[in-house]
Amino acid sequence: MTARTACVVLLLSLVLPLAGCQREEEGPLAISGKVFVFNYRVARATYLLTLARNAPLPDESYAEATFENPAGGEPLRIREKIFPFWDKVTLESPALHCVRKEHPYAVSIRIVNASGKLLQSLETTVISSMDQSVLPAKPLVIGPVYTENPEVFKADGTMDFSPEKGCDYGDKQG
Repeated sequence: MTARTACVVLLLSLVLPLAGCQREEEGPLAISGKVFVFNYRVARATYLLTLARNAPLPDESYAEATFENPAGGEPLRIREKIFPFWDKVTLESPALHCVRKEHPYAVSIRIVNASGKLLQSLETTVISSMDQSVLPAKPLVIGPVYTENPEVFKADGTMDFSPEKGCDYGDKQG
């Protein structure tokens, strides 16, 4: 055996076991992104998750997502149809209140067919790098042409960017 062949064999013996350690995604979809979206214009926070398609799904498939409610109480739920031509599926929660920085929030996703049969189940957590106190309590703009909200931009020239009341952000008042 030549030195070059020996080097190739050694390299393959080191690399091939690592290839076996790669995690295979099970099921037709995989979580490809997860984030909190803070839209300051409309004073709204939401979860946003994207799922990448790994395999075909039946034509009548749905994603049912359950999001932990940052304000407490019942979890927030959505049901989204998955169209056959979608390579990616986007799931957005209803509006949130009281999102805290660095707190892991649980999200469960069920992929089901038209009759409700479970095809796949996904679990994850979403962590925000900031809390919802960065958003004003009221939308900055109203209407289809982004008119300044008179409740925020007062006639006397003052502005009210105060955050939503009644939330516990730890060391901040909210």
